[in-house]
Amino acid sequence: MSRDYIMQPLRPPVEVHIDYARELNPQQHAAVTAPPGPALVIAGAGSGKTRTLTFRVAYLLEQGIPPDRILLLTFTNKAAGEMMRRVTELLGQAQPLLWGGTFHSIGARILRTHAEVLGFQRDFTILDRDDARDLVKACVTEAGIDVKAAKFPKPDVLVEIFSLAGNTHRTITELIDAQYGYFAEHLEKIDLLAKKYVARKKAANSMDFDDLLQLWLKLLQEHAEIREHYQRRFQFILVDEYQDTNKLQSDLIDLLAARSKNVMVVGDDAQSIYAWRGANFLNIIKFPDRYPGSKIYKIETNYRSTPEILELANAVIAGNSRQFAKELAPARPTGPKPALVACTDTTQQSAFIAQRIGELHEEGTSLNEIAVLYRSHFHALELQLEFTRRQIPFTITSGIRFFEQAHIKDATAYLKFVANPRDEISFKRLVQLMPGIAAKGADKLWAAYQSRLPQAPGELTEAPPGLALPSAGPASIATALQACAKSVPAKAAVAWAQWEATIAQLEAPAVRKSPAKMLQLVLDAGYEDYLKANFDNYSSRLDDLEQLAVFAKDLGTVEDFLTQLALLTNVEAEDDKRASADEPRIRLSTIHQAKGLEFGVVFVIMLCDGLFPSHRAMEGGEGEEEERRLFYVAVTRAKDELYLSYPFMRGGFGDAGDTMQTPSRFINEIPRELINELNLRANYY
Repeated sequence: MSRDYIMQPLRPPVEVHIDYARELNPQQHAAVTAPPGPALVIAGAGSGKTRTLTFRVAYLLEQGIPPDRILLLTFTNKAAGEMMRRVTELLGQAQPLLWGGTFHSIGARILRTHAEVLGFQRDFTILDRDDARDLVKACVTEAGIDVKAAKFPKPDVLVEIFSLAGNTHRTITELIDAQYGYFAEHLEKIDLLAKKYVARKKAANSMDFDDLLQLWLKLLQEHAEIREHYQRRFQFILVDEYQDTNKLQSDLIDLLAARSKNVMVVGDDAQSIYAWRGANFLNIIKFPDRYPGSKIYKIETNYRSTPEILELANAVIAGNSRQFAKELAPARPTGPKPALVACTDTTQQSAFIAQRIGELHEEGTSLNEIAVLYRSHFHALELQLEFTRRQIPFTITSGIRFFEQAHIKDATAYLKFVANPRDEISFKRLVQLMPGIAAKGADKLWAAYQSRLPQAPGELTEAPPGLALPSAGPASIATALQACAKSVPAKAAVAWAQWEATIAQLEAPAVRKSPAKMLQLVLDAGYEDYLKANFDNYSSRLDDLEQLAVFAKDLGTVEDFLTQLALLTNVEAEDDKRASADEPRIRLSTIHQAKGLEFGVVFVIMLCDGLFPSHRAMEGGEGEEEERRLFYVAVTRAKDELYLSYPFMRGGFGDAGDTMQTPSRFINEIPRELINELNLRANYY
């Protein structure tokens, strides 16, 4: 079958007889039985991509291709395990010689064999994220860099910068210019640290997760004999989810396939949604250019969704100019049209969803079959509150639970401390954000603060040294903090003074009565700078906090706001218990987290311009098309029913009041005959 079998002759075909024409639809069959040569398989949502790949492996083995001459690359261990399981099931026997796994696992396997030529020993250690951070921290110490400098990135952020630079084949300078401009003043030091980090890893015989790809590529590029060995070994290369590959992964594939050209990549350009973490959309779009004569196979029969949902999905993605044109075709019978729900505000949007879910449940739909999808974490805050009030069980699969994220807990700790000056946990959390203060230092400062803590609102146990108690009016928390200044380490003196000033501002009656104003002041008083220095995704975290402030506007006093947060956090903490008890519950998820999943009923919420599409994502030249692909991914998660909703009014950040929202441009691109419009706003006028 292949044009180039050099290492060994064909083996006898695997003894299994699969009727491919019966098991596969015509489009799948064409891809599975494709002749040798480069092939791009565009597999639409719900079209049986995994089935196509596993049958392709079986077909190659049936043709006598030795299993150790086939390389199957995936993105997750789960996907790799599932494909290997299906191949075993299909063939009736395991294939231990088949090279199948994630990019990183295959890279590690090859590097273990050839580590010496790169200056490593075969027993090299693979660093996890925490290990990498600690090693970078050691590099910072060795370099004698003043980490107290304004906005200097913390080790976690430096690790992310080094990782992203390597995976996108950009220099540190190029990456800082493109994505981290606020670190420009530290560019020379960051570049120095990157070099030190590489040297320290080598000296410790260690590789981090990114090295498993970067050094694999270096090995192939710089050592011709090794490169030729693997080019001859891997006579057929299959790649899953190709639209999610970055530049580094694409280069690895191209280099391995340079001799045989027998590479089949499977993916869907319409579901390329990970540019923010380095995925390169051009890899799949330009595959035919890099492989002249390649064949393109389209798999367009969708087994997931009703015809009505697919019509809308096809209309949604039609707005993108850079794509492989395809038309999802239904295999299922007709169903209801998707609904477009116009709401007065986010409160009404949440009430509608909760009510409709109740109706669906009464009609027999399991809560496990219902999902609410959104662009960003904060879009679902009001909905979580509504579900909690109505005792509707839900689980959150948007990564780390919203209220457990570090930046949310940091910001709310300011409010908790002002609301309750005896809150030891919040006090210690906040002081440990300062340079030079760890757990023991926080304990000492808490003891010093306690001795000056007001015994009742407005009363201090003693006057601060050199100061007299005010003759009238209450003493403040800030005054007690000021009295502790001499106990603060020198490294933290400036940060402590800033904290005193911030607490004094938060205590002011005009601010103290509004949790929204308090959160805004926390950001303005320096926490935004802290986000920049400590988190690589600072802009999305800033969005979270700004929208938390908007959310707080409708929750009354600081105490009311903190009570609601505690209730929501407690609900989230119960998720694992619910899961273990197999209690049916609604899925709340960002769209990115929901990719690859499917649900009977899907609600896509907050479809307003600036929210979805995100205003930050739109800042890049390719932003709108990726956001449209994200919307396409959202609507193609639905099997039976789809609801699209947006509010006309929404609270504004800071001093801005309620603001009129513009419906998402993606909604306006949908032909009206494809949807049922429900205008709840009309009921209010």
